[in-house]
Amino acid sequence: MQIQEQLIADIAKEVVARLRVQLQQPVSSAAPVTRAAAPQDGVFATVDEAVNAAYEAQKKVGAMSLADRGRMTNIIVRICEERREELGRMEMEETKVGRLDHKILKLMNMRHVLSVDSMHSEARSDRTGLCVIEHAPWGVIGMMLPVTHSVPTMASNAINILAAGNTAVFGPHPSGAKVAQYALQLFNREIERELGVANVITTIREPSIEAAEQIFSHPKIALLCVTGGSAVVKAAGKAGKRVIAGGPGNPPVVVDETADLDHAAKCIIKGASFDNNLLCIAEKEIFVVASVADAFIAAMRRAGAFQLDAAAIERLTKAAFTFESGGGGGGCARAHVKKEFVGKDVAVLAAAAGVHAPAGTDLLFGETDANHPYVVEEQMMPFVPVVRVKDVDAGIAAAVKAEHGYRHTAIMHSQDVNAVTRMARAMNTTLFIHNAPSPASLGDGGPGYFSHSVATPTGEGVTTPMTFTRQRQIIVGNALRII
Repeated sequence: MQIQEQLIADIAKEVVARLRVQLQQPVSSAAPVTRAAAPQDGVFATVDEAVNAAYEAQKKVGAMSLADRGRMTNIIVRICEERREELGRMEMEETKVGRLDHKILKLMNMRHVLSVDSMHSEARSDRTGLCVIEHAPWGVIGMMLPVTHSVPTMASNAINILAAGNTAVFGPHPSGAKVAQYALQLFNREIERELGVANVITTIREPSIEAAEQIFSHPKIALLCVTGGSAVVKAAGKAGKRVIAGGPGNPPVVVDETADLDHAAKCIIKGASFDNNLLCIAEKEIFVVASVADAFIAAMRRAGAFQLDAAAIERLTKAAFTFESGGGGGGCARAHVKKEFVGKDVAVLAAAAGVHAPAGTDLLFGETDANHPYVVEEQMMPFVPVVRVKDVDAGIAAAVKAEHGYRHTAIMHSQDVNAVTRMARAMNTTLFIHNAPSPASLGDGGPGYFSHSVATPTGEGVTTPMTFTRQRQIIVGNALRII
C-alpha cells in the first residue's frame, strides 16, 4: 500500500551494489549536474562533511535577523520561479515520473510556503511577573526526500527550516539525487553571494540507504524530518531523536446526492490528475451515492475524464499490479503496484488497458467494487476507481476503511453540512477538503499554505517554520509585570 516504501526497497540492493565499486568515483560526465562531484556549494563526499558544514553554517543562520532569514528564503523562491522550466525538465528526465507541466507548477508554488512572517512569540503576565515564550531553532535537521517531488520537497523544507534559524542535511532519493544536488547548489551559491553564509543546506554526493542511516544517527543532527512509507519512518525512529514524519496516504472522495456534480467532477479531475496522481493528498478513490452515480459518471465524462469499462479495468489491473498468489482483480490484500506504472501518463495506462484515450485526456476512471486493488492501494497513477454506495453514511464508512487509518487526507462533495460534519469527524484526517480539489488544501486555488511535508503519523500536519522550532520560556519574576 505504501509506494514510497516499495520504491525504497526496490532500489536498496541496486544502490548498495553500485556503491561498493563506485563510492570513490566521480559523478559521470553524462549526468545533468556537472558540478555535483565537487565538495562545494553544499555537496560533500561524506555525511560527516555535510553535517559539519551545516553545523558551522547554523551558528550564523541562528544569529541572523528574521529579515535576513527572509532574504534567504526569498532567494529560494526566486530561483525556483526563474529556473522552473530547467529544474522541472531535469527532474522529469531523471525521475521519469509525473508530468512536466505540473513539475514546473510545483516549483511556482514555493511562493505559497510560509516563511518568516509565520514566526511569532507569545507573552503572559500577571501579578507574579512576566513570561515570554520564544521559538528557537533546533540546529541541524536531517531531511529525507522522496523521488516523487525531489526539488519541490527540498525547496519547501529549506524555506521552513531557514526561516526558523536552522540548517539542514538532505538525503535525496537516488533516483532524484542529481537534480536535488543541482538545485541545492544554485540556492547555496546565491545565498552565499548575497548574505555571506555558505552551506546553509547540504547533501552528499552519493545517496544510499547507509548514508541515510548515518544522517539519522549523527550526533550533530538534532531533529529528523522524513517523507515516505512506514519503513523509512521506522528507520528514522530508531535513532532516538524526535522525528517529523510524512507518511503514506490513500485519500478517498465521497460524493453525495446533494453535491454539485459538474463542480465535483472538475475538482476531482484537477486533483487526481495533478502530476499523474503523485501527490499524497490527491484523490485516489471515489464513493458516490447510487442515486446520483449515473449522473456523476456523465459529469466526469463531460469534464474530460475517459471512462474504462470492466474489461479494460481488468486488463489495466493485471498490467499494473503483481499478486502474491497470482490472479487478477480480486484478492486486493495480495496486490502490489508495479513501480514502472507509478506516475506514468494516461497514454501508458490506456495502452495497458487496451484502449485509446483521446489526446489531452488527464484522467481515466471506471467503476469497481470497494475491495478492488485500485481502491485499497495507494496507487499513484491517473486512474481513479468509482464505487457506488447506497447512501452517504455507507460512503463515509467505505472511505474510512479505504483510508486505512493513515489520517492523511479526505475529500467530500456535498451541500449537506451535517453529512460533511459526520465525515470530517469519522475520517479524523490531517487534511479535509470540502467542495474543492485536493491541491486547494496547500494553497493552490484555496486558502491553505504549501509544503511537501505533510506530517501525518507524528501529527504536526502541513509543516511551517514553527514546526521546526523549540519552545523556550523566559521568566521575569515580579519586575516588568504589566498588570
